[in-house]
Amino acid sequence: MPDFPIIDSHVHLYDVARLHYGWLQGLPVLNRTHLLADFDTARGTIAVDGIVFAEVAVDPGLHIAEAGFVQELADQDRRLCGMVAHAPVEKGPGIIEDLELLARHPSLRGIRRLIETERDPSFCLEPGFLEGLRILGRHGLSFDICIKHWALVFAIEMARRCPDVFFVLDHLGKPGIRLGLREPWWGQLRELARLQNVACKLSGVITEADHAHWTPAEVKPYVAHAIDCFGFDRVMYGSDWSVSELTHRYPVWVGILDEVIAGASAEEQRKLYRDTAKRVYRLT
Repeated sequence: MPDFPIIDSHVHLYDVARLHYGWLQGLPVLNRTHLLADFDTARGTIAVDGIVFAEVAVDPGLHIAEAGFVQELADQDRRLCGMVAHAPVEKGPGIIEDLELLARHPSLRGIRRLIETERDPSFCLEPGFLEGLRILGRHGLSFDICIKHWALVFAIEMARRCPDVFFVLDHLGKPGIRLGLREPWWGQLRELARLQNVACKLSGVITEADHAHWTPAEVKPYVAHAIDCFGFDRVMYGSDWSVSELTHRYPVWVGILDEVIAGASAEEQRKLYRDTAKRVYRLT
C-alpha cells in the first residue's frame, strides 16, 4: 500500500433522501445514502487526503441541486477539493447558463455528461455537443469521458476535434473484460493516448469483469496496458466508490494497482496516486 496519503479522483457521494437517482432502483447494495463518513469506513487503513467527486447520474433537472449538495459537503470537509459535475453539453451555447450556476461552487473542476447511456454513442460528435465541449474549454473546465469499449472510436474523434479541451477517460473506457475482449479496445486506447489532451483514470475496472467470479489476473493486463499507453504523467488513481462496492472492498483495488506498478519508481507511484489528479483537476 502507498506509504503516503493518496488522492482519489473518482468518488460518488449521494443522499437518496435529498435527491433522486432512478438508476439505483434494483441495486440494493448501492441504493442508500453514501456520504464521506461511509467513505472513511470503506477505505479502511488507506490514507486519503484529497477527493474528487464524480457526478452520480442524478435524475434529469437535478444536476444544479446535486452540485449545491456536493459543495455543502466540500465546505465541511476540505478533503473534498474537486467536483466533476453534470451539465447538458449537447445544448451547445445553451450550456453557458448551466455553467454560470455551477461556477458558483468553488470546488468545480470539470464536467461529465454520460455517453455510455446513449443508444447511439456518436451522439458526442453532433455539432451541439462539440460546441458545448469547446465552451467548457474556454471556461477552463475538463471533460470526463464515460463510455463503453465499443464507443472508444468516437471518443478518439471527439478529443481530436476539440484540441483545446482537456479530457479524462473514466474507467479505461470500460474494456470488455467479462468476455475476455482486447481488440479493438487495446489498439484504440493507444491511439487515444497519442492525443496529449487526454488523461486516463485507473478506476471502475473490476466492475467490467464478472461480478461474482472475477480474478486479479483478469484485470491486471488492462491496467498495465493503460499505464503503458498514457505513462505515469497521464494516469490517476480512482476508486469509483461507491459503485465499486458491487464487486470489491476499497483496499482491494489499491492492492491490485500496487502489484501492477511494483517496479515503478517512488516518483511514478506518487504521480499515479497523487500528482496527476492534482495537476489535471487543479487541486489545492
